[in-house]
Amino acid sequence: MCVRHIGPVDFALAAGECVCLSGASGTGKTLLLRALADMEPHSGRVTLDGVACEDFAPMQWRCNVAMLAAESGWWHDRVGEHFPRVDESLLAELGFERKVMTAEVRRLSTGERQRLALLRVLMGKARVLLLDEPTAGLDPSNVRCVESLVADYRETRDVGVVWVSHDPQQVERVAHRHWRLVDGRLHEERLSG
Repeated sequence: MCVRHIGPVDFALAAGECVCLSGASGTGKTLLLRALADMEPHSGRVTLDGVACEDFAPMQWRCNVAMLAAESGWWHDRVGEHFPRVDESLLAELGFERKVMTAEVRRLSTGERQRLALLRVLMGKARVLLLDEPTAGLDPSNVRCVESLVADYRETRDVGVVWVSHDPQQVERVAHRHWRLVDGRLHEERLSG
């Protein structure tokens, strides 16, 4: 696959695997995730279980290959208006009580919005998660909470995860493999564990 200044890149992501993606700011990590989510024009072949991206309806692809943006959008005033249904156990695992659904989005902290945006993505039951710095701006306790929740979700549902992170310790904690994006190319890095 190629997208703007990135590529060609060629890789496979297994079900249940977490691959971390790192690289300097501005190298195109978000652009690569957006291309994988079919939100950015690209060339080449992207498949899910052998079926090409273009053989899916766009919304069907995005339901199966879901992206959590580093800064998620909120288009309604209240949190609950973004959720047709809520998994109470996931909500609790992210440190929220049910009453957060009546909260005004504008009154939430950046970290609260980020955790709730993750909940939105997880509620979609995607087969691949593209997570763009999902713990940026979170305190250490919530970082571990999100890491644990994503690991449990990945393992129990056999979901593939591409996780963008600038934190080398986090990469070691969550990744099965580690790619670094340099000059538009992916380079596999060794994990110490």
